[in-house]
Amino acid sequence: MPRYALKIEYDGGPFAGWQRQAAQPSVQAAIEAALGRLEPGPHTIAAAGRTDAGVHATAQVAHADLTKNWEPFRLAEALNWHLKPAPVAILAAARVDEGFHARFSAIERRYTFRLLARRAPATHDAGLVWQVLNPLDADAMRAGAAHLLGHHDFTTFRSSLCQSASPIKTLDEIRIEDIALPHGREYRFHLRARSFLHNQVRSIVGTLERVGAGAWAPGDVARALAARNRAACGPVCPPQGLYLCGVGYPADPFRG
Repeated sequence: MPRYALKIEYDGGPFAGWQRQAAQPSVQAAIEAALGRLEPGPHTIAAAGRTDAGVHATAQVAHADLTKNWEPFRLAEALNWHLKPAPVAILAAARVDEGFHARFSAIERRYTFRLLARRAPATHDAGLVWQVLNPLDADAMRAGAAHLLGHHDFTTFRSSLCQSASPIKTLDEIRIEDIALPHGREYRFHLRARSFLHNQVRSIVGTLERVGAGAWAPGDVARALAARNRAACGPVCPPQGLYLCGVGYPADPFRG
C-alpha cells in the first residue's frame, strides 16, 4: 500500500486534541473521515505529536496508507475539499517509503508559544494566544530559561499523567522573542528537542512567565528543575498559545 506523509495546519480550539476520542471532535478523526471520502476505510493515521485540546499546529506531520497511487498535490487538494468547514488544512502531501513513520522517524520537534501582554482584550488573536495584562522582563526570562537547556531530569516540568518511560530529555533550544506592538507586547517562546514530555512546554512557559513578572528570580528555575518534584513547578499555562510548528526528519519528505 502506498504511504503518504501529510503536513497539517489546524486551529486546535474546536477539538479535544489530535487523538481520536469517542464522542468528541479530534483532528485525527476529521482527517480520517476526509480520507474515507476518497477511499473505502477504515483509515488510521499516525502523527508526530499528539497535541492536547486547544493546542494548534502550523506544521504537524502524519502518515497514511492508501490503496490508490495518488499524485501528492491532488491528494492534498482532495483532502482539503473534504475537510471543509473544519479549521484543518493539508499544506503538503508527499509519497514516502513504507519505513517512514511520522512519529518514530522524527529526530526533532519544534514548538512556539505565543504570550500577549496588553490591557485590552485580544480580538483577532482570541483563542490563539495566552494573554496577561502587564509586560514581562524578557531578559530575566532568558536567564531563567538558560538553566533548562541541555540534558536533564524534567520531572518538575512533567504532567502527572505523562506516559513517557523516562523524565530525562534534552532541550536543544529555548529562545524568547520580545516583540513590540502598537498596543502591548508579544513574547514568543521557541523550543526545540527530539521529543517532549506531556505538558513540558506549557509548564516551562508558565514558570518563565512568573520570572518575567518578577514573582520568581531566574535562579529559582534552576532550583525547581533540581527538585525533580512536580510541586516545585510554576503554573501550567493554558493551551491556546501553543503551536507545533515543525517536525524534523533525517530527510525532509516534503522537499523537492
